Formats: sequence, C-alpha cells, structure tokens
Amino acid sequence: MQDSRKTYYLRLAIIAGLLLLVTALHYLTTTQKVGAHDVYRRLYYVPIVFGGLWFALRGGILTSILASLLYMPHVLFHWQHHPSIALEQYLEIILYNVIGGLTGFLAQREQQQRIRYQKAAATLEDSYQKLREQADQIIEIEEQLRRADRLSALGELSAGMAHEIRNPLGSIKGTAEILRDGVAPDDPKQEFADILIREVDRLNRVLADFLHFARPEPVEHGCFVLQDVIRNVLDLTQQQAARNNVVVAVDLGDKIEIPGLGEQIKQALLNLVLNALQAMPDGGSLKVSLRTSPQEVHILVSDNGPGIALEDRERIFNPFVTTRDSGTGLGLAITQRIIQGHGGRIKLDSRPGQGACFTVCLPRPQRQMEHVES
Repeated sequence: MQDSRKTYYLRLAIIAGLLLLVTALHYLTTTQKVGAHDVYRRLYYVPIVFGGLWFALRGGILTSILASLLYMPHVLFHWQHHPSIALEQYLEIILYNVIGGLTGFLAQREQQQRIRYQKAAATLEDSYQKLREQADQIIEIEEQLRRADRLSALGELSAGMAHEIRNPLGSIKGTAEILRDGVAPDDPKQEFADILIREVDRLNRVLADFLHFARPEPVEHGCFVLQDVIRNVLDLTQQQAARNNVVVAVDLGDKIEIPGLGEQIKQALLNLVLNALQAMPDGGSLKVSLRTSPQEVHILVSDNGPGIALEDRERIFNPFVTTRDSGTGLGLAITQRIIQGHGGRIKLDSRPGQGACFTVCLPRPQRQMEHVES
C-alpha cells in the first residue's frame, strides 16, 4: 500500500515537473526562435500522454487542460502579432485535449480489460481449487466405499466364524484348567497349562475385538457430557500411567454435550490413551485437551513417546496393522469406525522421536452451533 502511494506521488511529480519545464522553456525563449517554440509546444504531449497512461481518462483530460492553461498566456501575449502562427498554436491546444482524452480513454479501456482478465483468472483459480477439492472428496469417498465393501465381507465372514471358533476355544480352556488342577503346583506342566490358558484368553480378546470392529454397535440418539467421558477414561488408566511413570495433564474447559453414545466414545478414547501409555513404558507425559470451533469439538491426545514412522502413518488405521508385537491391530481401526459413526473424523500428527498427537473431531449439536454463531 505504501509503495503504491509513493508511485502515485512520484508520477504526479514527474507530470508536474515536465509541464513546468516545457512552460518555462516557452516563456524564457524569445519569439524570434520559432523553430525552438515549435519543438517546445510539442513537448507538452509527453506529460499529456503520461497523464493518460498513468491516470486513465481523468488524468489525460486534466493534464491536457493544465497544459492548455499554461500555454494559453504565451500564445495570447507573445504571438498575437503573428496571427497565422497564433492560429496554429490554438489548433495545437485543441490537439492537446484530443490526445489527452484519447490516451486516457484507451488507457482506461486497457485497465478495465486487465481487471476483467484478473477477475476471470481468479474465478478460474477458484473453480480449479473447487474441482481439486471435489476430486479429493471423490477419491476419499471411493476409498470409503471400498473399505465398506471389505468390512461388509469381513462382517459376514466373522459372523460365520465366531461360533465355530469360540466353542473350540472354550473347550480348550476348560481342558487346560482341568489339566492344571490335576498336577502339583511345582510340576513343570503347571506352567504349560497356565501358558495355554493365557493364550486362549488372548485369542478370545482378539476375537471379541474382531467382531466388534466388523459389526459395530449403532449410534444411539441422545447426548452425553464429553468431559465426564474423558475423566472416566483417565480414571480407568490412572494405575497404568502411574506404573509407567507417565505424567498426565488435562485441559478440558467448560462443559460440552455431544450427540451420540458415550460408551462408544469412551472406548475410542480409551484405545487412544492406552496406546499413548504403551508407547511410553519408561515414563513421559500425556496431555488430553479440548478445543472448540463453531462446528466441531476437537479432542487432542498427545504424548512425547517415540512417535510413528512415516511409512506406518498412512496405514495406521487399517485393520491388523500394529507397531507392537503384542498388539492385535484393531484398536485404532475400531476407534476410527466409532468416530466416523458419530459423524466425526480422526487425524494423526506425528514425527519420529517427537511423540504423536491424535485429534478426534466431533460435530457439535445444532443448538450449540447457533449459540456460538450468535
């Protein structure tokens, strides 16, 4: 803005300087030097053209009028004894105004055309950005549809396998418990029986997670207090945080009600908090905070653990993808399914060695959005 003002005043100074210079040449040169005066009066076209080019129609007309007023006394008082020359100079004054108006008109048309081109370019740029956004949305929707197809097939498969798998697991566990009870506590076979029972329990947990992911519960209508759910999650993980020497910081703000099923959001947040604690077995810091916008509530779960590698970030929410040897790879997939079922989304921001931050974005109730906007 300041540079444009400097340019504006500089151009005014140039035009004024040229007008004064040419006028001074006329008045300081004797009338005997007719050839010099012929050159001088044509020099007025330079500031007139500049005025039209730089300031459009108004600038061209004002500059030509000013040049005419400056030159007119010279014609009246110095050339009145040469009627033929004076007539020629009067015609020159008329040409000043014609050239000034024409130059300004053409410059103004050029400026208007340039503005139209700039607006057209801006419109095309906006259209291009919208097309890119729509293309990205289409790609995302296609990916979601492919994912939904896979999950649908997974649900059908899991429903058929659940009964067939759980019955043998129950029989295996019961047999292992009978064998364990039938041996002495100091017998080496006791340890083998315990290992068998623990592995059966682990398989049951994997199967339960698998079924919950493939056939999630529907989101019920109603509202729950988000802060209460988060505090419940932190209470459940308090002992593990203490065992891992993890310092937990909380910033929840004012009470916020969210539509949906609180137990599902509790499970989703519990997965995130447990993942963060398991990523810091030797101590660290965990922060859970809330941020609000007019349309959404953001739940941030951040830690200063080892972070997530770049090659894992793209697939971290896919089923059976895990960075831990003992993980099932279903926790984040279930979390994402729950959040999406509530009309929200989840984002990951992580750098290796600098921790990870999961942001859960949930839509606010319509009445809260209207209250914030008002």
